Amino acid sequence: MKNNLQRILQLSLGLTLSSGFLNLAAAQGEATSVSAFDNSFVNWYNRNPRQDKTQGVGVDRAYSELLHSRQPKKKIVVAVIDSGLDTEHEDLQGRIWVNQKEIPGNGIDDDNNGYVDDVHGWSFLGNAEGENIRYETYEYVRIYRKLAPVYQYVKSAEEVPANQQEAYSTFLRTKKNYEKELAEQQETRQNLVRFEEILNTCEAVIGQYLGKEQFTVAELKAVSTKNENVMRARGWLLSRYNMGFEKESFLKYKERTDNYLDKHLNLDFNPREILGDNHEDISDRNYGNSDVTGPRADHGTPVAGIIAGIRNNSLGINGIAEHVEIMALRAVPEGDEYDKDIALAIRYAVDNGAHIINMSFGKEFSPQKKYVDEAIKHAEANNVLLVHAAGNSAYNIDEIIHYPTRNCDDGTSVSSWLEVGATSMNAGKNMPAEFSNYGKQSVDLFAPGVDIVALAPDNKYAKVDGTSFSSPVVSGVAALVWSYYPELTAVELKEVLVNSVSVYSRKKVYLPNSESSKKRKTRFSNLSRTGGIVNAYEALKLAEKVVKEKNPGV
Repeated sequence: MKNNLQRILQLSLGLTLSSGFLNLAAAQGEATSVSAFDNSFVNWYNRNPRQDKTQGVGVDRAYSELLHSRQPKKKIVVAVIDSGLDTEHEDLQGRIWVNQKEIPGNGIDDDNNGYVDDVHGWSFLGNAEGENIRYETYEYVRIYRKLAPVYQYVKSAEEVPANQQEAYSTFLRTKKNYEKELAEQQETRQNLVRFEEILNTCEAVIGQYLGKEQFTVAELKAVSTKNENVMRARGWLLSRYNMGFEKESFLKYKERTDNYLDKHLNLDFNPREILGDNHEDISDRNYGNSDVTGPRADHGTPVAGIIAGIRNNSLGINGIAEHVEIMALRAVPEGDEYDKDIALAIRYAVDNGAHIINMSFGKEFSPQKKYVDEAIKHAEANNVLLVHAAGNSAYNIDEIIHYPTRNCDDGTSVSSWLEVGATSMNAGKNMPAEFSNYGKQSVDLFAPGVDIVALAPDNKYAKVDGTSFSSPVVSGVAALVWSYYPELTAVELKEVLVNSVSVYSRKKVYLPNSESSKKRKTRFSNLSRTGGIVNAYEALKLAEKVVKEKNPGV
């Protein structure tokens, strides 16, 4: 055993793991109360940059100084197109949209909108029998799977007819993506398996020495013996704990890697079959169900809470907007969403009275983009504001398109669209989130998206990161402003938000990049059109001015 353990530990020195699972240890898991989190993180996005020395968006100041003696004029409906959300969460009660024309549970489409029992919205990821999709493949995997039988044996572009050159080019791109990701994830899984073997071996050695299977870090530190085998195991385990290792986080990361390979990259995985639709035919709409929570509400629930979590109720967090309702639309699985589902979800939101649509999702390929283009134009034509997360790949989306996008294939651009990057509470060089996508032309503004304490399913709370949570900050501010100034059009509201940002035009910051060794500086103004962070206080002041100018006699 001694020589075997020594050999195993020596092998572990060269073991290369993605930094991901160690970084996961820094993210706190779900808790039943926000008191489980560092108080500096709770509601920080609501604070004011100058007064609170935190790069929040001035919501608390807006309520206390501008709105304390006023009543909102209109209830704003925000459609959250996401993974599903917990409509029963304690901090969302009274904030979930109800379709008053629908009788719950009678199995009839009472309002004749094409959806049966759509009381709180609709799920495009289920069927009438109650089966739901949780996992999906990535879009490039689906495209590669479709095109491989046609082009896999082609040796050069010269063999491909002119009218198929674009399809062949797409095949090559998706093939490259697929093979690269497959190789990386397979290597990661192999390393994780090896790491787990070492972990289990060391834990067994210590467990045998202590006479118990489970032991604490304190008990591990207290181990002292002349047995070299035990001390080697102790040293290896302690070195990992000192790096921030947590076994629970490791196992979650390992599960995520397994899902990546077994589901997201699996060419034979096709859960869409349970829906029974043709995903390339937008007219084939007879699918879905009314289960807007679904099997994965851990993404849509925090999004909804940031927008509409009940303020000052001694529970959880303070959402941004008070006179607001959340329409739940489930269309985003773990994996990539289908363009058809997104297009139909946008149309559902518009046709059923949503004023704002929050879209915290995205991908690198969009094969049925025309359906989404038509849907977002439908939203624009009906005075609906579209708010989209810029994405978490730390790249310039002026150069690499992140779908969906406001730019349509016919050369037009949807004017009621906001693209949102993520910032931290830090006013220094690390103000932009290291993961956030950016773009001087493509991103409109930034908003808090790091260390956000938010809602989690089953009346729980969690700390989350991502542009997915910056987008609802902007949606929440938009809903707040619109509820007091409904005279504004969606485009005017957008202009109010972008023209009232907290500007950091001269600030030098680190260009988003997940590799700390490659960080370089740029001006914050180079990362978006405005060079600023959304500001609720200033937006309300500007909205007041715009409405007075629009209606001078009122």
